[in-house]
Amino acid sequence: MQTMIEIRGGGAPENKLLTGEKTRFIRKLSVSKLCRQIHRCIKYKHKRAFTMAEVLITIGIIGVVAAMTIPGLIADKRRTELYNQLQVAYSLISQALTRMSADIEYPVLPSNYQLRTFKKEYIKYFESPIDCEWGGVHATSNSQLCAGGSEVTGEDGIISQLSDSYSTYNKSSSSIDATKIDDGQFALKNGMLIMIENMYKVYITVDVNGVGKSPNIWGHDLFTFQLMEDGRLLPMGAEGTDYNYEDYCSKTSNDKSNGIGCTYKALTDKTYWSKI
Repeated sequence: MQTMIEIRGGGAPENKLLTGEKTRFIRKLSVSKLCRQIHRCIKYKHKRAFTMAEVLITIGIIGVVAAMTIPGLIADKRRTELYNQLQVAYSLISQALTRMSADIEYPVLPSNYQLRTFKKEYIKYFESPIDCEWGGVHATSNSQLCAGGSEVTGEDGIISQLSDSYSTYNKSSSSIDATKIDDGQFALKNGMLIMIENMYKVYITVDVNGVGKSPNIWGHDLFTFQLMEDGRLLPMGAEGTDYNYEDYCSKTSNDKSNGIGCTYKALTDKTYWSKI
């Protein structure tokens, strides 16, 4: 039997046989540790697998969250689209007035246009419009692109001219005052419907996505502008226009013109769209 002595220091060489056995022992120890570690991992993975119940619960939670958030996202998207369409509409009707003014070589003033004469000239400055003729209670066209109206006798015996194509701002009425949209209408290629009031005043009302698309509510997708006596085109509800925001963009008013005064706020107030 051999006696193995390990001598350290003094520059003596390490015993080769001892070194080899130690190496094999360390390797065996490392393999053993590795096997135990792998075994633990396998056991851990088996223990952490999801059960069918857990999967179904997770799917249910995802469904509830989606049901709560998706309608809000869709509503926000629609509001953004309507706001962008309003800006486009304002630009289009303003540019048409600018070209009209350039042709006649003086500002376009409402006092220069007698009853129902404005639309005949104004329509010329739009590309390939579809003429709805008068619209409202005076409609002579049954096109689905146009907004009609009818005369209604109230309980007090007063006859009102109403259009059931649209609702008021707060939806308190499913019809609006048709006298604001019955002096000429025409539809554009992009689907917008332009409606004129030309009785001593000139109002230009735009359904920014067309009468065939919802919500068809004044102050939501229906907006009115006023041609001022100095030739400016202002959004209704702005200072100096005939219908103010407080009374004609109201959550409580039952007036058939409620919503006509919303345009200025819709264009300038960042919080407006989150409230409709």
